[in-house]
Amino acid sequence: MNLPRPFIRLPWRFDARRLEDEISGLPDAVWMAHPSRMAGNSALALVSRDGEDNDAFDGPMAPTPHLERCAYLQQALAAFGEVLGRSRLMRLAPGSEVRLHVDFNYHWVSRVRIHVPVVTEPGVMFHCADQRVHMAPGECWLFNSWRRHRVTHDGSADRIHLVVDTAGSARFWRLVQRVIEGPEPAPTPVVFDAGARPRLATERFNTSPVMAPAELDALVAELVGEFSAHPGNDPVLVARYRALLDDLRHDWRAAWHRHGPSPVGRDDYRALLERAHGALHRNPRALLTASNEIGVNPVIVQRILAPALDEDRWPDLARAVLGVDQA
Repeated sequence: MNLPRPFIRLPWRFDARRLEDEISGLPDAVWMAHPSRMAGNSALALVSRDGEDNDAFDGPMAPTPHLERCAYLQQALAAFGEVLGRSRLMRLAPGSEVRLHVDFNYHWVSRVRIHVPVVTEPGVMFHCADQRVHMAPGECWLFNSWRRHRVTHDGSADRIHLVVDTAGSARFWRLVQRVIEGPEPAPTPVVFDAGARPRLATERFNTSPVMAPAELDALVAELVGEFSAHPGNDPVLVARYRALLDDLRHDWRAAWHRHGPSPVGRDDYRALLERAHGALHRNPRALLTASNEIGVNPVIVQRILAPALDEDRWPDLARAVLGVDQA
């Protein structure tokens, strides 16, 4: 999500030592390698698809057995009072880094990632846009994942952060606005309660089998604004991309009015997506975004074309809403 500034510190304060003690009791075997095989990066699932060890962004989210073993970790997640998406512990080995990148897939259109440092040292630095910060143990931070960002680790021990993905309620975003406008509120300590076992609210519907036309319109409008504003983009290609995305959204709405989110329309929806994909320039960086100089093609694919039709979600929707199984 594109935030008003690179870093925002939120007014919660956690007991990093207690979090560290709980985490130390989890077996090393449950840590997963980075899905891109980024050296020195690993993660442990706390809230995940079906509560299992995976890196999935979509599907019904649930607490994992690892989280259920850790009382204070549960209380830390509950302290935000938000609906939780994929949430993990993220570990970075000394001398390793998280390479410079932008988070641009569909998941990040509406979500932010909350960072709570558990084990860290001054040699761990977050770089975002033209700023950098060290996030101290027990603090709580957001950063702008739509800007280019990276993490460097010049320390001597594994860095571990609790990371929490959420779209945020109105209450959450009012709090963020208070922090931005200042003065920064005093942090609220999240104190361990030996008798508390909070029930966490987790995402159940984070993608639709068929994207609603209004959402597709909004995604297209935002992206068209991005590549149209880049002064170095070829205006002829800009006009061509605007036309192909307009064709997609108009024909998508027509198909929706005929089929709605029903699987009977899958062939028509697939054909529209394949047509749009086939019309993209062969060079993925033929057009660039104005905000961060990334290629437009991957953004179109990962933010619009891939999530517009998610056939795995039809059974989930049928079971949850209609109370039936649907293949």
